[in-house]
Amino acid sequence: MPVSDILRLVRRAFLVTGGLIASVTALWSFQREFRQYPGMEYASFELPPDYKTPAEFVFARLMYPTISSRYGGFGGFGGRGDWRQGYTTWTNDYPRSDRHLMVAFRRLTRIDSRSVEQPVNLEDGDDVFNWPFLYAGMAGRMWLTDEMVPKLREYLDRGGFLIFDDIWGDNEYEIAAENASRVFPKEQISEIEDADPVFHSVFDLDKRYQISGQWSLRSGVPYLNGGVVPHWRGISDDKTHRMKMAIWVNNDTGDSWEWADDPEYPERYSALGIRITINHAIYAMTH
Repeated sequence: MPVSDILRLVRRAFLVTGGLIASVTALWSFQREFRQYPGMEYASFELPPDYKTPAEFVFARLMYPTISSRYGGFGGFGGRGDWRQGYTTWTNDYPRSDRHLMVAFRRLTRIDSRSVEQPVNLEDGDDVFNWPFLYAGMAGRMWLTDEMVPKLREYLDRGGFLIFDDIWGDNEYEIAAENASRVFPKEQISEIEDADPVFHSVFDLDKRYQISGQWSLRSGVPYLNGGVVPHWRGISDDKTHRMKMAIWVNNDTGDSWEWADDPEYPERYSALGIRITINHAIYAMTH
């Protein structure tokens, strides 16, 4: 085997060891305690027996106001109620998808991952800085408050990482892009090239395809709102070129975790959705 291939394998082995995230091992003692909210699809969900066990990596889900509260309604989906109490669009796929994803992390890597997610509210003082990896589902229906924008910018500039997911069609993308531009007004959203390290940190994902949701099994249509072509975009620091925000467009990656154990849901969607998320998590913790 060529030396370059051996070095590559050694590097990958190192990346998935528990030592990978030693720099954050002390964080858990300062984090808010685990909390669970009613979701759009799951009013309650059984907790795993080890949910109180601390871990080095925690999947944090961003809580946010739904854009309907700003524009007076957006399709009537998940826009009612107080977003601080759950149910609204930030809880789409939650918590089932998050917990299935953590099962996959434990099986496919040696990252010490907590079995339950953590909902994170930017209004909770400095709590967001305790959670280096952040995910926003249905980001095309999110509207950050003016107070949230500078805090999220500081979080990302200080080394945090954020994923926008489940954005379908031009209208939702414009909303997601506007939120991203409010956070980083001087930096551009760009397509992530196939050779980018984020697609090769663990799995080589040069060839990707649209990740459709479980809803496509009923409709027979693999996309929503005219979002035919999938995109993986991001915002990177101009000086260091470190990606700090990923924007997944015309993909329902959250569904690929949520329905990974359903024999009717296509395995290829879950295979890509889980692998691309692991890649982004490893990238976030090593760049």
